Amino acid sequence: MRRFITTTQSPEAEFGFARAVIQDPFVFLSCVYGYDPESMTMPEDVTQQTCNCWDSIAATLQSAESALEEIVKARIYVTDPAYGEPVLDACARRMADILPASTLMVVSGLMRPEMKVGIEVTAMWSLAREW
Repeated sequence: MRRFITTTQSPEAEFGFARAVIQDPFVFLSCVYGYDPESMTMPEDVTQQTCNCWDSIAATLQSAESALEEIVKARIYVTDPAYGEPVLDACARRMADILPASTLMVVSGLMRPEMKVGIEVTAMWSLAREW
């Protein structure tokens, strides 16, 4: 059975997609951007944007009955190659003990000019351990 994690936050609500889809045995997260999860403002600093991405990812995985430790694949997007090192440093602080497979990094334009980094992950669904 498929389950959805939705938010009222942009861009998900604005463009009609789920923050995450649970399809046993996985949780697929849509690309998460660096908005401050409390104020929904975008910091200028790319490292802070990256940390905000991971905070949002962690919260979404918790809502989906999973966790950062369950991540098996990460895809990291930046809008400028110069952001590579600070973004990867911030990612390493969160992923060093988890070691997911990863696409490092895709340099691409993102939907809004303030967006400098986006992270998309696939995780195991914790309840799938029963299979």
